[in-house]
Amino acid sequence: MGSRAATVLRDGFTFPEGLRWHDDRLWVSDQTTGTVWTVADDGMAEPVVEVPGGASGLGWLADGDLLVVSMTNRQLLRVDTATGGTAVHASLADLPGYRLNDMVVDEEGRAYVGDFGFDPRAFAARFGGAALMGGEAPTSILARVDPDGSVRVAADGLRFPNGCVITTDGGTLIVAETFGRRLTAFDRSETGDLFGRRVWATLDARPDGICLDAEGAVWVANAGATECLRVAAPRAGQPASVVDRVVTGAPVYSCALGGADGRTLFLATAPPAAASQTVSGALAEGRIETARIDVPAAGSP
Repeated sequence: MGSRAATVLRDGFTFPEGLRWHDDRLWVSDQTTGTVWTVADDGMAEPVVEVPGGASGLGWLADGDLLVVSMTNRQLLRVDTATGGTAVHASLADLPGYRLNDMVVDEEGRAYVGDFGFDPRAFAARFGGAALMGGEAPTSILARVDPDGSVRVAADGLRFPNGCVITTDGGTLIVAETFGRRLTAFDRSETGDLFGRRVWATLDARPDGICLDAEGAVWVANAGATECLRVAAPRAGQPASVVDRVVTGAPVYSCALGGADGRTLFLATAPPAAASQTVSGALAEGRIETARIDVPAAGSP
């Protein structure tokens, strides 16, 4: 297995998450402050919008409007990036859960949004961290929000659904189950329904954000270690396997492939304590790190 070290592109974030490469820029949710940023190749950053309730998953509708998860408000907001105006695209408050998390948006504008399902810090304080990672914590849902704002449960029984990707043919959705230590795959119908649930990869890691490369491998941000892992897809009866690794300066919470040639791996890193910061006590210790990799992003020319 290969291994290489990342370098710092930009610092000064509190808890960077939700990385996406879109319109020749990196998009970043600073979760603690609720600010969505864009970051250029040279590290220059510009704020886009402030999100009440903390910002997480990002995606785009067909008309170019930005969708962003408002975590504690349990809403999906629609942002006109030309004007900065925001509106509630959908409320997920009536679905079971605790706090919204990451998401993926398909080409038709369907959003798949994960939910914490419970308060991990309260659970760990009561039952211990081993119980949290040992399969004893409550499960949660992956919600689906259609372009018209209608909401339904797409899948349940997931152990802290986090980063998601959809394969380039649209036929498969893969979700990281952070407390399940696995990637789980679903087949997708033409209308966006999920079926055929299966374990895509079992990992000795805490998978957080994920992204897909042109060979169908999944890059996995490991929230439990200073690394991002490349996991090759299962083939011909062989299980998925870790085939590459990027070493970072702090645990990794999100990753995205982009840059001019699609071969820059962007990594959102922060000290472990940053995940539990409040806005009033937040320290700007989060960073965007980068590494050059051999295989470009899925869909790259």
